Amino acid sequence: MEIDILIEADAWENTAIKEISARAAEAVCAVLALEPHRFALSVLACDDARIAALNADFRGKPVPTNVLSWPSRDIELPIGQMPDLPRPAASDPPHELGDIAISYDTCAREAVEQGKLFDAHLTHLMVHSTLHLLGFDHINDADAGVMESLETRILATLGVSDPYCEG
Repeated sequence: MEIDILIEADAWENTAIKEISARAAEAVCAVLALEPHRFALSVLACDDARIAALNADFRGKPVPTNVLSWPSRDIELPIGQMPDLPRPAASDPPHELGDIAISYDTCAREAVEQGKLFDAHLTHLMVHSTLHLLGFDHINDADAGVMESLETRILATLGVSDPYCEG
């Protein structure tokens, strides 16, 4: 998978964001039977101030969040169903899935609050946002069930425990 990462916040320099982003995106592709080399995405590794500004601009919520994603295509998803996944031809250039912005500050804070390793939480957020780029969502209970089940399966292939299991 082609992944373009722009590190805007210095705190990301001491993390494995490049490796984790690649492993997470490739694991998503593997579970969904997609060929990772046929896809590309972009990641903005930023801080809370930047993600709050993006959240305000795009969602009308001027507060920090952990991750935002912008799929390159609009996907209509029947409730509780799998989206129509892109299947680019071998002769096509890599299909651009979209853009992800992730805040170091919120990611690190959540990991501590949830008693998780930073890398495990980052992996979960990258899997989660990559699924968003492919058309998955969690707006209603049925869609959340589909998405969370997939996240759990994908994370298990990466040795990361179920993020939705308390305890």
